[in-house]
Amino acid sequence: MDIKKVIIPAAGLGTRFLPATKSQAKEMLPIVDKPCIQYLVEEAVASGIKEVIIITGKGKKSIEDHFSHSFELQTHLKNKKQNKLLKEIEKIEHLAKFIYVTQDFPLGDGHAILCAKELVKNEPFAVLFGDDIYDSKTPPLKQLIKEYKKLKSPIIALHKIKKKDSKKYGIIDKKSQNNKLYEIKNLVEKPSPAKAPSNLAISGKYIVTPELLKALEKSNPGKDKEIRLIDGMKKYIKNSPIYGLEIEGQRFDTGDKLGYLKAVVHFGLKHPDLKGSFKDFIKKLDF
Repeated sequence: MDIKKVIIPAAGLGTRFLPATKSQAKEMLPIVDKPCIQYLVEEAVASGIKEVIIITGKGKKSIEDHFSHSFELQTHLKNKKQNKLLKEIEKIEHLAKFIYVTQDFPLGDGHAILCAKELVKNEPFAVLFGDDIYDSKTPPLKQLIKEYKKLKSPIIALHKIKKKDSKKYGIIDKKSQNNKLYEIKNLVEKPSPAKAPSNLAISGKYIVTPELLKALEKSNPGKDKEIRLIDGMKKYIKNSPIYGLEIEGQRFDTGDKLGYLKAVVHFGLKHPDLKGSFKDFIKKLDF
């Protein structure tokens, strides 16, 4: 069965970017001139996704506004004959079919996914978290979908890290390896460097099967009373395989301040209207 739906959890409070996120969604922070969440939606659409399910929470209305028709703005651009910009704005609302589901309480990423279980029904679907943005020739999700079609099993995106950074990530313990594809033996949430079973960290991109979703439903909340996707995977993997794919491309962690700034600089240097003058500016910096 083809992957046609994606869930994008976007109900978090964005505390690492306070005070900027006190009154606006973290997912709407711009990388040059596009919000972070638009990069994810465009990745999904370029991977064949037709339906985007966004899990939102309190104070996240700007996300829905961004992907909706804006009569006043579009009329203004039309009257000003700013046709190039008008087409760009019009394209956003037609990227995919958008559905919004509210997560009333911050009960974990697994709970956020379960909020949309009636929408995905009994079919495999993708999950994209907002902190992992790539610059890659082939969209990361498309890379995952290609492998899923062969394996018909859950598959997660991986990237290599320095062992000293293992406390920031979920880490896999590999059972076997075929080039950049791994069968996973176990998953460990944010281990210390000494206890990390590998340097392969989980990126926020997944293909979830109906069977894995059922395992997630049966997972118990942790000590923080939150349900996490990794808990569902740890339950599922006891009886069925889960794979990981090391993604080809340059990854940016936009949930981290330094990672976010790196993404802004990287994509700024690639922006057709800015790259020349921006590069000149950076060359002249003297600290």
